[in-house]
Amino acid sequence: MDEQQAAEMQYLMDQQNQQQYYPPSPQPRSDKADLLSKIDPTKIVQIIKMALMGFEYSEDGEWKQIPELKELSLTKRGASEITTLMLAASSQNVSITRLDDETIRLRALGIAHQAMRQCLRNWKEYGIRGIDQLGYIHNIVFTNTLITLKQSEGGGIRDLIKGITSESIIHNTESDRRGIFRLGKK
Repeated sequence: MDEQQAAEMQYLMDQQNQQQYYPPSPQPRSDKADLLSKIDPTKIVQIIKMALMGFEYSEDGEWKQIPELKELSLTKRGASEITTLMLAASSQNVSITRLDDETIRLRALGIAHQAMRQCLRNWKEYGIRGIDQLGYIHNIVFTNTLITLKQSEGGGIRDLIKGITSESIIHNTESDRRGIFRLGKK
C-alpha cells in the first residue's frame, strides 16, 4: 500500500471515529399490533395440517405421529391442499372485517363443501380410504372456518381494535398534557 492509500485509509478511519453514536430511539408500543399478532388464525391452520397428516405436537417440542390417527390421516398433498383452502377464511384481514351471520354461515359451508369436492376428486392422492375420513375432514374444516369467521361477526375484533386505538390516543394525549415529569395538570 502506498503513502496516498494509507493516508486515505487513515482519513476514513478518523472520520468514522469522530462520528457520534446515537442509539435508536425506542418505538412506541402498539397495542393494536400486539392484538393483531395474537389473533393470527393462520397458526391454527398449520396445526390442523399436521393433525390431518396424523401428527401431534408433543411436550418435547417435536411433531410425533399418533398411531391412533393413522386410519384418518391424509397424505401431505391432501393435508396441504385442504388447509390452503381454509386459509381463505383464516386470515387477520377476515378477522377484522364486519360480517353478518348469514354471510358467515354460507361462507363456512362453501369452504367445507369445496373441501369435500376436492377429497372426492383426489381421493387416491389424498389417501382417502373410507367415508369416515370425509366426515372427519368436513368437521375440522367447517368448525375452524365457522369459528374464525365468527370472530368478525358484527365487527367484533374490529370494534375491539378501534377501542384500543381510541384508548391509546386518549392516554397519549393525557400524558402529553401532564408534562415530562407528570407534574402538570391532570
